[in-house]
Amino acid sequence: MTDGAGAPIWLIGCGNMGGALLRRWLDEGLGPVAVIDPAARNLPDGVEALPRPPATGKPDIVVLAVKPQAWAQAVLPLAGRLGPLTLVISVMAGVKTEDLARLFPGAGIVRAMPNTPAAVGQGATALFTRDGDIVQGAAEALFQPVGQTVWLTEEDQFDAVTALSGSGPAYVFHFIEALAAAGEAAGLAPAMAMRLARQTLIGAAALAAQDGASSAATLRERVTSPGGTTAAGLSVLMPALTPLLERVVAAAAARSRELG
Repeated sequence: MTDGAGAPIWLIGCGNMGGALLRRWLDEGLGPVAVIDPAARNLPDGVEALPRPPATGKPDIVVLAVKPQAWAQAVLPLAGRLGPLTLVISVMAGVKTEDLARLFPGAGIVRAMPNTPAAVGQGATALFTRDGDIVQGAAEALFQPVGQTVWLTEEDQFDAVTALSGSGPAYVFHFIEALAAAGEAAGLAPAMAMRLARQTLIGAAALAAQDGASSAATLRERVTSPGGTTAAGLSVLMPALTPLLERVVAAAAARSRELG
């Protein structure tokens, strides 16, 4: 369907996050998906974007992945067209369910906050709805292909989610930078220090994922011999890290509330 009108999923906005979701959906055989973005770039092979929503048709699911300041204008052509059998999913920070419900009265509404590892199927997505189990099941089907999902009990929790898992990948990337810099300061060549730091984070994360029954504290203790080198390093890191990260997450959450 070249005009997209018959596609069950309409993706409005195909930037970094929208594009990551789209690729995972196509890999999992979900769709067809009508991509609606006048400035779409880096689309998967064989996918074309429409400049505006189709003039006819009524999708099963509309996913809003445009910039928050532009969302109302982008979806205005859909106002009044979506009914109680349509699910509207927003991945836009700061746009509340009540805002969406005003424009789409009667439609099911879900807010979602995925993070960038969704691009490789390792994302963490927080979800919220006021519309019950049926809506939850449909949303799960879209976001499980991009990683793990959690359901929030209060919409206000999105500020903390944004600060933790939304911004969290940047914290991890900077930790890799800092660990590599510390290795370099201890005498390693820059390229070697970065290679070791990167693989150490990748390996530790993979081990934590594989051994899901053990807590992070248990995994840490297994690596730490009493009086050994790891214990010496942790004696410096542990007293400083928790209060530091509390301030980091609090600052990001406060900024999320301001932007909302």
